Amino acid sequence: MKLITKSFLFVAVFSIFTGTIWAKPNGVDRIKRSGTLTVGIKDDVPGFSFLNPDTKQYEGLEVDIAHAIAKQIFGNESKVTFVPVNAKNRSAFLNQDRVDIVIATFTVTEERKQNYDFSDIYYTDSVGLMVKKASGITSFKNLENKKVGVAQGSMTSSTIKNTAIKEGVFLNVVTFPSNQTLKDALDHGEIDAFCIDNAILHGYLDDSVLILPEHFDEMMYAVAIKKDNSAVTKLVNEVIRNLIKNGELDKLIAKHGLKY
Repeated sequence: MKLITKSFLFVAVFSIFTGTIWAKPNGVDRIKRSGTLTVGIKDDVPGFSFLNPDTKQYEGLEVDIAHAIAKQIFGNESKVTFVPVNAKNRSAFLNQDRVDIVIATFTVTEERKQNYDFSDIYYTDSVGLMVKKASGITSFKNLENKKVGVAQGSMTSSTIKNTAIKEGVFLNVVTFPSNQTLKDALDHGEIDAFCIDNAILHGYLDDSVLILPEHFDEMMYAVAIKKDNSAVTKLVNEVIRNLIKNGELDKLIAKHGLKY
């Protein structure tokens, strides 16, 4: 018993002097030790985060933000590892520490704030609808009894359902795993409208489709960080605030064609 007590006292005293044994790990230090910033990012959102099939490289506003954060941590913007996520699994990847942060058109809501820390807002959008030109649909009211496709796990589903109730329009809302599968479903006539944030829809525009004039709700995008990881949140906010202050964020938004 005396030996155990002495051992405990030694560990306790040692921890006071070193400040390492009982201290909660600093998230930024952990990222530095790993040698790379691991970012959950989408691969099918042109303008924001898109895996270019020709170059096999990620490109878009959120990709550039990830590089800026890596530069702040390592002094080298190339020290980033991208992990593809979607609206359905991005939260799980963050909770399971498969990624350090998520930058994936992640909309901030009061409910989500209970489960994650969010950075400052880097982009604000609204929900829109894309339809085939040949369909003759020109407004939300024309969607009565039509099939509207949304991405699994996104805020779009609740937004469009609430709008339908408000406008007295009956919709059949169908979920798909990704934005690309939604566009494919629209092209093949499986759905009558593709519903997602307006800027995302613009990335899928072609001569056969149009975006309806109505927009709904306000979608504010921020970097998502695992709860109570204040060191990482503080660093990410420093990066975003600097990008805003020096005008670089506006330049990046324009560069990727996201001004609407």
